[in-house]
Amino acid sequence: MRRTGMKQLILALTFGAFAAGSASAQLRLTLDDAIQMALSENPTIKVADLDVERYDYVKKETRGNLLPSLSASGEYTRAIEKSTMRGGISFGADNTFTGTASLSVPLFAPAVYRTLKLNRTQIASAVEAARSSRITLVAEVKKAFYNILLAEQSLATLEESRATIQRTVDDTKVKFEQGVASEYDYLTAQEELGNRLPTITQTKNSIRVAMLQLKMYLSVPEALSIELVGNLDEMKDVVLAGGETLSTDVSRNSDLRALDIQAEMLRYQLKTTNAARIPTVAAFGSATITGNDMEDFRKMVSGGAEAGTGEAVADLNSSKYFWTHPISVGVQISIPIFSGLKNSYKSRQVKNQIEQLDLQRDYAQRQTTVAVESAINNLLTARETMLAQARTMAQADKAYHISDTRFRAGAGTILELNSAQLNRTQAHLNYSQAIYDYLSAQADYDRIVGREVGGN
Repeated sequence: MRRTGMKQLILALTFGAFAAGSASAQLRLTLDDAIQMALSENPTIKVADLDVERYDYVKKETRGNLLPSLSASGEYTRAIEKSTMRGGISFGADNTFTGTASLSVPLFAPAVYRTLKLNRTQIASAVEAARSSRITLVAEVKKAFYNILLAEQSLATLEESRATIQRTVDDTKVKFEQGVASEYDYLTAQEELGNRLPTITQTKNSIRVAMLQLKMYLSVPEALSIELVGNLDEMKDVVLAGGETLSTDVSRNSDLRALDIQAEMLRYQLKTTNAARIPTVAAFGSATITGNDMEDFRKMVSGGAEAGTGEAVADLNSSKYFWTHPISVGVQISIPIFSGLKNSYKSRQVKNQIEQLDLQRDYAQRQTTVAVESAINNLLTARETMLAQARTMAQADKAYHISDTRFRAGAGTILELNSAQLNRTQAHLNYSQAIYDYLSAQADYDRIVGREVGGN
């Protein structure tokens, strides 16, 4: 999946500003933008796509075995000592030049036909592996995106809580100086404020770590500033508005589909192995041109020439070499008879692998069924927890406002106010965590059932 032209332009401008040293270079990303960028730039996706391309080359290589094969060779021979018969007659040439061209055309090659089907299944396996990588990456990007939003929303809650406590500290200080509030109330308010600072610092650090993880998925420089668009509440509303189509159908689960394709590959591998027992037929042709240095033979013919051989002697004298150029064509059939039972044992090995894979497939089916049931249960539980935390947060807000009013009216204590403030802050944090758990559970469910981006 590739980015649109507009996204490419935005990224080009952003990276251009970053490369130029602009301190304001910042990338604003929605969740969809982050997913599309990860699918385009992440190395795991690129590697998976290259693997598909590699198996396409493998198929083309196999198909090349059905095309004619043409070869040529050349040879030069210098005779150091030639064969000599009794009487001093020698055979052979001092110098020999040979050129040969051979052509072979497969007419019937069953093993190649089976291998081509195996190659097509290998491509399907690579495509499924690429699909699995995309599904897994999308789930990880979503969870990383949600994690950053959770940390940012938690930080906002803690900062708001700190500001509220700071206001209480300031008011209590004034009352203490006026003698209306006790020193205990003032010290308690300060202590509560101090307790917030470490948590805020820890949350800021978690945002930086989560941002680094997201940048890793997006394959962007760590120094590039990224601003995420959206918040957990908005994304929760989008998911809820889309409706939850929860099903236990795992037919699109990538792991199970990969096992099915692997089983098909083994079946074709078995057919390819068995095809080695079938005869093959090929047509062939060859052409050879040979030039022999026949100096000795020419002298012998010239010395013993009889009447009527003058024309032959003239032909020999006209050229230093005697050339021949035979051409032959034919059909060759190769019939396997006995190969030491190698093919039989290869077939048994593949059948053994098929049996193993059947057992693995059955076990994986049961595991996936349990996993999808667990994912549905986690999703429904997270949704109910989220709705419950929303009610708890509303109650905590109301309780805090009542406690704050009582404290300022002199009817409540600082401990009561601090407890209400702590409960309110925790309720907001729990609500944000509940949304994150719900969205993460949805992402895990989509991954298990093999739901792709934009798919059902």
